Amino acid sequence: MDRTAQLISRSAERSIAYDPPGSPPSLHVGAARVLEGNWTGASTVPSRGLYPHQWSWDSAFIAIGLRHLSPLRAQTELETLLTAQWGDGRVPHIVFNPSVPLDAYFPSPDFWRSSTAGRTAGAPRTVQTSGIVQPPVHALAAWLVHRADPGLSRSRGFLARVYPRLAAWHRYLLHRRDLGGGGLASVVHPWEQGMDNSPAWDLPLSRVTPAPARSFRRADLDHGAAEDRPTDLDYGRYVRLATDYRDAGYRDGPGGGRGAGTGGFAVEDPAFNALLIASEHALARIAAELGAPGTARHARAERLTEALVERLWDPASGMFLCRDLRAPAPDGRGALIPERGVSGLVPLLLPGLPRAIVSTLLHTASGPHFGLGTTTRLLPSYDLLGEAFDPHRYWRGPAWFNTAWLVERGLRTQGELPQADALRQSVLELAEKTDFAEYVDPYTGEACGATGFSWTAALALDLLHSDTTVTADMELKGGNRR
Repeated sequence: MDRTAQLISRSAERSIAYDPPGSPPSLHVGAARVLEGNWTGASTVPSRGLYPHQWSWDSAFIAIGLRHLSPLRAQTELETLLTAQWGDGRVPHIVFNPSVPLDAYFPSPDFWRSSTAGRTAGAPRTVQTSGIVQPPVHALAAWLVHRADPGLSRSRGFLARVYPRLAAWHRYLLHRRDLGGGGLASVVHPWEQGMDNSPAWDLPLSRVTPAPARSFRRADLDHGAAEDRPTDLDYGRYVRLATDYRDAGYRDGPGGGRGAGTGGFAVEDPAFNALLIASEHALARIAAELGAPGTARHARAERLTEALVERLWDPASGMFLCRDLRAPAPDGRGALIPERGVSGLVPLLLPGLPRAIVSTLLHTASGPHFGLGTTTRLLPSYDLLGEAFDPHRYWRGPAWFNTAWLVERGLRTQGELPQADALRQSVLELAEKTDFAEYVDPYTGEACGATGFSWTAALALDLLHSDTTVTADMELKGGNRR
C-alpha cells in the first residue's frame, strides 16, 4: 500500500481521527496527498518550492490537520519543531533542512548564524534555525492533537514531553517580550507576526533604514510575481531589522530586540496575543491532563485578555489594532496604528471576551471593511476600503486559509454558528477549487501564490472533520462576560 493510501484508509478503531462524516472524498484525498507530498520524514514543508524548510506556526496548523490522518505524524510534527527550541525558551520561526541548498531560500542559515550569534540565548548547536519567532499556536495544536487519539498520546507520553517546552516558550514571550510593560508580548520583526507584508507595518517600518539591495538576493521572486510580493524597499527593511537583531546576539530588551534609537521595531499585535491567550488556556487543559492544576494558567489567560482589551481595543475602529511601541505618544506607551487588518478579528477566539466587544467585532467583520458573508468569498487580510488594499499582494488584501480557520473557530466559540458554518463552507469550496492555494483573491476566490500549500490542506481537513465537534474540542473555560 502506498503512503497516500495509508493516510486516507479508514480505521474503525479511530473513527474520530480518520472518518470525516459525509465528506466529499475528493477533498479528503486531495488534502492527504498534499500533506504526504510535503512530508520530509520528520516534518512538513509549507511548499516544496517557495518554502523548503520547517516553519513554526505552519507546523502547528499542519499538525491540527494531520491529526485526522495520522495522530502519530501530527505529534512528530510538533516534537520535531520543539527540539529546535532555544535555551531561553523561544521557538524559532524556521528550522533549516541541511540538505536544502543555501540559495534555495533567503534569509538562509548563513544569514541567521544561529549557533554563533545566538549562543548566549541558548541556540541549539546541532541544528540551524532563524533567530526570530512566530505566533504561539503550538499549545493549542498540541492539545487538539492529543484529543485526536488520547490513548496513543498517553502511551507515548506526548503531552508530558511537550508540556515543559511549551511552558518555557510561553515564559519567554510573557517575560522577555513584554517590551511595553503592559503584559502583552511584542514582535520585533514583521515576520514574527506571520502577516509579513501587512500595511499595519508601514508606519513602524518607515523609521528603518533599508539594507542595500546589493547585500541580499530575493529567492522568493523565483517562485512568485514581483507585483504579488513585498517590494524591494520593504524587503530591505526586513533584512536590516533581522541583521541588527542578529548582530545584537538576539537579545530582547535594551540593546536587542527592543531596538536601539529610533530605528527599532516593537509592536503589540492582537492576533499574536490572542493566540498566546488561547494557548495559555490550552496549556491549562494539558496541565490538568497531566494531573496538575490549571487554575493559574486560566487566570493568567483572563488577565491577558483584560490587557488585550485595555491596550489594543479601539472603539472608533470597531476592532483591535496594533500598538507601535516606538511611536511618540503623550503617555509614553506608543500609539495605536490606524490600519484595520484581519489580525484585529482573531481575538474572537477568546472565550472571555466581553460580549459588547464580540458584537462590535461581528459587525465590523460583516461590514464594508471585510465583507464577511456579503461581498467577499473569504475574509481579506486587510481593510477593503484601505488605501493600501491590493487583492493579490502578499498580506495587503488577499484572503488566507489560516486566518479564515481562526475566525471560523472564533465565531463558533462565540456561539455564532450560522456565520461559522458559512465561512467553513467557503473555506472547503475554495481549498478544493484552487488546488489548496497559499492564498486567494478575497472577491473572486482566484488562486494566488503557491498551490499544494500545506496549511491550506491541513486546515481544510480539520474543518472537514470537525464541523460538529469544534465547540467541544475548544471549550476552554466558561463563556463570554456580559
